[in-house]
Amino acid sequence: MSTIEQKSIDVATQEILRKAEAENIKTAWDRLEAQEPQCGFGQLGVCCTVCAMGPCRIDPFGEGAQVGVCGANADTIAARNLVRKIAVGASAHSDHGRDVAHTLSLLADSHTHGKSGSHSHNYEILDIVKFKSLAQEFGIDTQKPKEQILTELSKKLLEEFGKQEGTLTFIKRAPKKRQKIWKDLNITPRGIDREIVELLHTTHMGVDNDYKNLIATGMRCALSDGWGGSMTATDLQDVILGSPVPVRSKVNLGVLKENYVNIVVHGHEPVLSEMAVKAAEDPELVKLAKKFGAEGINLAGICCTANEVLMRHGIPVAGNFLQQELAIITGAVELMMVDVQCIMPALHEIATCFHTKLVTTSSKARFPGVVHIEFDTNNAYEIAKQIIRAGIENYPNRKKEKATIPVEKMDLVAGFTKEIIFQILGGRHRATYKPLNEAIISGRLRGLAGVVGCNNPKQTHDYYHTALVKELIKNDVLVLQTGCSAIACAKQGLLIPEAAKKYAGKGLQEICEAVGIPPVLHLGSCVDNSRILTAASYIIEEGGLGEDLSDIPAAGCAPEWMSEKAITIGFYFVASGVYTVFGSNPFATLGSKNLTDYLTKGLEEVVGARFEFCDDPMQMAKLMIAHIDKKRQDLKLKPMVYHA
Repeated sequence: MSTIEQKSIDVATQEILRKAEAENIKTAWDRLEAQEPQCGFGQLGVCCTVCAMGPCRIDPFGEGAQVGVCGANADTIAARNLVRKIAVGASAHSDHGRDVAHTLSLLADSHTHGKSGSHSHNYEILDIVKFKSLAQEFGIDTQKPKEQILTELSKKLLEEFGKQEGTLTFIKRAPKKRQKIWKDLNITPRGIDREIVELLHTTHMGVDNDYKNLIATGMRCALSDGWGGSMTATDLQDVILGSPVPVRSKVNLGVLKENYVNIVVHGHEPVLSEMAVKAAEDPELVKLAKKFGAEGINLAGICCTANEVLMRHGIPVAGNFLQQELAIITGAVELMMVDVQCIMPALHEIATCFHTKLVTTSSKARFPGVVHIEFDTNNAYEIAKQIIRAGIENYPNRKKEKATIPVEKMDLVAGFTKEIIFQILGGRHRATYKPLNEAIISGRLRGLAGVVGCNNPKQTHDYYHTALVKELIKNDVLVLQTGCSAIACAKQGLLIPEAAKKYAGKGLQEICEAVGIPPVLHLGSCVDNSRILTAASYIIEEGGLGEDLSDIPAAGCAPEWMSEKAITIGFYFVASGVYTVFGSNPFATLGSKNLTDYLTKGLEEVVGARFEFCDDPMQMAKLMIAHIDKKRQDLKLKPMVYHA
């Protein structure tokens, strides 16, 4: 990309990119340009490295080799490469869920053995209603003492990962028709770890060579994440850290403060960042910050850790994935603490150009030469204080003449969950999805869209997310968002109630004004896509919109995706019956026409949904709206009341 404006539509991002350019600091965009031209065989998914007879490559034009040394053709190689990505993505989100489940088990142990200590700085059950509801799902008598419920529930949840018999418990949340489809296809997920291991086994040299069977195994693995690992993470974080409620805050690099100690939390697992929020408010540390000449401590987030502390505490968001380097380049960040996933290795080199301390906290994610302060759930608050203190002590090293904090920041409302939507629509005492269903049935609301995913420097930063979402809400589609996609739209002012009047179609506008919600609902971090699945299941349960998730006038999209987790999410949505559009390049499948056709056409006959690949946000919106209209027609719903 030749100009700053082509790299991002966000003004704050453009300002810091100019600073990086002036100071000769390389960012993700520069490193992408240095990689050009990228490997064509790799992009097409027809490069195979699974054994030492290779690497082998298939000529996509049919003039060279058509099989690898072992005899694997383009269909097998592309499918194997694709489903390996599903396994990695599922392992990332599910391992997140496992860590939260372990936190619950430690909490159970502390109660059982009387080690809980002061609850002001240790974990506790903050959503007792959801805690008991979860226990009931797992067949636990909620009349038992709390300590016993804790012990039994933590044990059962951890058993879901290594389960050897039966199926995952959360599968029962899906509509019965969808459960039958999975059973008939033999893709109902069993143990979470089992599905990941089995999928990887099938991709070993000389095992599964049928691309359709590989995709089926991949869908079962993806479902084990969407209806297992990710769902576990979401629900347990609500139980332990508190279920989100609507909260106002601000977003973009302008949330960094000139005369404050700026601490940035970045990553995906909120168990430590939750303690960092408490530590940043500790009177002792606030006093220390003032001693070093600051007015106080300012905590801000990047990526999905940002979404977690935003929706539970209103902590401002500094930016999404492609802004992690830029936050440091402002020269105003004293410390960035990171845990796992989506953390660029380049952060260390960039931090050396400024006074910023980079601190890793997970045993799973170490950086050569970077300070490591290991997170331990048993001593979480003290560790958080240690990290915050290191940031405070670094404040005098800030070179104010090198600091550039953009003025851009925007209001947003976050913290919507399936339970909150219940209450907003029907009231706390008669919570129901009926008003939502009736709005779709009557034609005031066209349908629903889930717009999620990452940023990718191959596309104009934030443009695909925001252009797509604006077009959807203009056409009376209520948008549900998570992750970096939600942050992108928040920066453009789409996550405030006032956005309905400015951007939404007349029908959606009326609904938003009646209940006081934005036309775009922030549902949390990328692991919280499970909230979208369960909300959709509630819609089916409410009635009037079919019997399966594939019947709902709804669609999903990941406009700027870049990670393997996004591929897994896409597959568990399609396997659940949700038509899903992916932007950028397809997941390395174009080298196999058979596989590409199967994903974009054949899968619909198998699971009731399919993928679409598109690299134009306006065309994405057109495809999604057409699909929603087709589902409305299939359900014989009333025509739309208003027209865009």
